[in-house]
Amino acid sequence: MAAARLRLLSAGLLSPAVSRARHSSSLQGLRALSTLSTTLGSGAGEDEIERIRREFEDAKRNYLSIPVAIKDMAKMNPQGIYVNKNVKLDDLQVYGFDYDYTLSHYSEHLQCLIYDLAKKHLVNELKYPESCLKYEYDHGFPIRGLYYDRLKGCLLKLDFFGSIEPDGCFFGRRKLSLSEIKELYGTRHIGRDQARQLVGLMDVFCFSEACLLADIVQHFVDAKLEFDASYVYEDVNQSIQHVHRSGLIHRKILSEPQKYLIKNSQVFRFLKMLREKGKNLFLLTNSPFYFVDGGMSYLLEDEHFDGNSWRELFDVVIAQANKPTFYNSDHPFRVYDTQKDTLAFTAVDKFLPNEVYYHGCLKSFLQITKWRGPEVIYFGDHLLSDLRGPAKAGWRTAAVIRELEDEIEIQNGDSYRFQQAKLSIIHDLLGKVHATVVSTEKGQVYRALLDELNAERRQCRSAMRDLFNSSFGATFLTDTGRESSFAYHIHQYADIYTSKLENFLSYAPESWLHPPHDIKIMPHNAKVPASLFSGS
Repeated sequence: MAAARLRLLSAGLLSPAVSRARHSSSLQGLRALSTLSTTLGSGAGEDEIERIRREFEDAKRNYLSIPVAIKDMAKMNPQGIYVNKNVKLDDLQVYGFDYDYTLSHYSEHLQCLIYDLAKKHLVNELKYPESCLKYEYDHGFPIRGLYYDRLKGCLLKLDFFGSIEPDGCFFGRRKLSLSEIKELYGTRHIGRDQARQLVGLMDVFCFSEACLLADIVQHFVDAKLEFDASYVYEDVNQSIQHVHRSGLIHRKILSEPQKYLIKNSQVFRFLKMLREKGKNLFLLTNSPFYFVDGGMSYLLEDEHFDGNSWRELFDVVIAQANKPTFYNSDHPFRVYDTQKDTLAFTAVDKFLPNEVYYHGCLKSFLQITKWRGPEVIYFGDHLLSDLRGPAKAGWRTAAVIRELEDEIEIQNGDSYRFQQAKLSIIHDLLGKVHATVVSTEKGQVYRALLDELNAERRQCRSAMRDLFNSSFGATFLTDTGRESSFAYHIHQYADIYTSKLENFLSYAPESWLHPPHDIKIMPHNAKVPASLFSGS
């Protein structure tokens, strides 16, 4: 019934004021909250609670400026390499790369292009209403790592443990309340059976797909038409796949490379440095060769090669590899004739210089190259298609996550750290208030204070979310401070992760990368502890 009711629903920044002149009063305010935390655990009477309330009000007036303690905290490196599992770079002899969003990066125009081409396919080929053409891609709406529920039609952001983010569930473009989430799902936690109906949107190309899914659902809601959410997914996904497989997107990008592709000479420096140190390099991509060739030629046209082509940077070039099937199939390699655009019929039992290969499988790749798993590292942006297979095969894996740099910059900022410190203190207070209520049952006085603290917590979460994305918040974190489901996949499938390939230029080739001993999940997430403000 809840799903049916949702079909008929119609569509319905907080950054704290910062004053550098008020550091002292801010620190006093935050310490007042810590004093409140200590006092609540003592079982004080109602008069004491009223006194603590006054201290709480004083603290709220004072903690709008950033304390000196936060400003002195060390900051994370936006261009750093973050480590989930030990990697000794000197042991790596083979470097493999995906192409899209790994070797190449694209401007924001690309998402608009994919969205528009897929939208037109829905209308022109799948006969969706022409009114769908009015929608446009919204850069501020999607983030990476969302899930689409094929049964209920919702876009979801999940945390590390598979629970729905309280402010991360959208039906169309309308955010559902916590009560609506519980009515629809029964609980915030997604069970194993429910997880089967979810589709992960894990790479950057999925931004346009997530936005189009939400807009099409919203179209049916606004028109008060019943629809099956699974049909919407199948049609939108088919349209997105058509844009890629038909070559529409490839031809458009190559016709205006300066609009869509972002040149970066540092990538060439990194690849050249690896070659000079005697490393083996290979390119493994799902894209067709003509597209990769056109893109790489444009990206590196200003660089000076010792040879005649970018292909000389690589020992093996494999296009249209059909990942993730590549990792567990027995599909044979085929030699691709770059002049005639044809595939040879002869068997491939060795990889020759300057040849291009199509299809293939991991089993044959290892048999031909004799490269052992632990000496190979593969770089990609899609955690499931690019990295899950290599991780299971024993390769070392590196995720290239462009958003990481921006998110670390935000986490390093005063506004975010202020809200995080405030939230840490409120969480401590809430825990002690709950414990006191259970033991003494003081009634309305405690309930009023509890309500105020919960309201303050919601304000903090909203402020932190809006610093990243007003709809879904941060890619790696939930509003509750937990790591997201996307972070879980990075933790599971990426030995190391960074924002750009060229970040490796700042590390010595013999570096031994290892995770910090005091980090439990994501090494780039530094937290501001409430204890920082408990001193006198």
